[in-house]
Amino acid sequence: MPSYDNLRATDPQVFAAYQGEAARQQDGVELIASENYISPAVMEVMASVFNNKYAEGYPGHRYYGGQQFTDAVETLAIERAKELFKCEHANVQPHAGAPANIATYFALLEPGDTVLGMDLSHGGHLTHGHPVTYMTKIFHFVRYKMKDIETGALDYDLMRETAKKEHPKIILVGYSAYPRIPDFAKVQTIANEVGAITMADMAHVAGLIAGDAHPNPFDSGFDIITTTTHKTLRGPRGGMILCREQGDIAKKIDKSVFPGFQGGPIMQMIAAKAVAFGEALKPEFKVYAHQVVKNAKHMAKHFMGRGARLITNGTDNHCMLIDCVKSWNMTGHDVETLLDRIGITLNKNMIPDDPRKPMDPSGIRIGTPAITTRGMKEPEMEKLVEFMYDAIAKKTDDSALIRLYEEVKQFCRQFPVPGT
Repeated sequence: MPSYDNLRATDPQVFAAYQGEAARQQDGVELIASENYISPAVMEVMASVFNNKYAEGYPGHRYYGGQQFTDAVETLAIERAKELFKCEHANVQPHAGAPANIATYFALLEPGDTVLGMDLSHGGHLTHGHPVTYMTKIFHFVRYKMKDIETGALDYDLMRETAKKEHPKIILVGYSAYPRIPDFAKVQTIANEVGAITMADMAHVAGLIAGDAHPNPFDSGFDIITTTTHKTLRGPRGGMILCREQGDIAKKIDKSVFPGFQGGPIMQMIAAKAVAFGEALKPEFKVYAHQVVKNAKHMAKHFMGRGARLITNGTDNHCMLIDCVKSWNMTGHDVETLLDRIGITLNKNMIPDDPRKPMDPSGIRIGTPAITTRGMKEPEMEKLVEFMYDAIAKKTDDSALIRLYEEVKQFCRQFPVPGT
């Protein structure tokens, strides 16, 4: 673990919090599907001199001088992103995934235009048109769902029917809690029928796509992909927009990101994106991406073998969604809180058409990216399921839970967290 002597001397309170978080990560199991561990190289450049430099504009077209090195790292990030995702244009400046989506909307839509996206309760994301978001005050969002919750098949008939009725300018495929793989070709066919732009929000599966463990929407003709750069991609927290050069989509997106939506890019994060993309281009990253999926499938199989009810009865990607009420007669909130006590972190999550509220839903979401980064494989997936079932069986026994926490801690110390 780095010493952080300067932080220790300057701000003991923040240093104490840092030490606590580092220990929590090393001694616990991270099963939140949207979390991962960055490499020491990515971490180093995030805390670098690039933080000190304003770089408004794009490489070769900045508003301030002294940009030769910021131009170099941003160009590296762009070229590596294009190679990773087999696309013609990349904007690596979005600060996060939500700003990437919002900048894309403003690039391509006029107020009142329609977007057809996946319903949040069936695995979509807040930025795909949930009524609590500000974007719904500007644009018109309509939704599609799964047709069969047992298999996870999307309702393409409903999608086509809604598209013909609502005439969306964008058809959006993306999700934050969907365990299956959409049929991107079918979506593209529907979009062609109604003259819509196709957009994929691949934030959760970007690393799987980069590692050839998940289909690339561009291969089916999609126009735009937005993504975060952390999660399965194992980069810094940030966003990115990828697109074709056709027409003026790329120019519109660049102008929408800057100066339309953001000011200066966060250059240390862009440098870190370049490093992470370089890591993802290496052969070992493909091995990692495929192991993420293998681990998720194996864990899902083991859960179902113990009687748990999984939404879609399994997974094709990195995550799974479990109905806790039907599996264990507990809410997702209760399971999250219980497993926290033994050092296993996951998140409560709504299940399709959940009758319960978001802060006390029926389900939990589990993902394998972080534990795979630590080197865990199929045997460890079985052990983790056993830990969770032991905790549920002993949920009222405080002494047993304390002992179980120690077991989890000893188990975790066999798999170091990168950079610690």
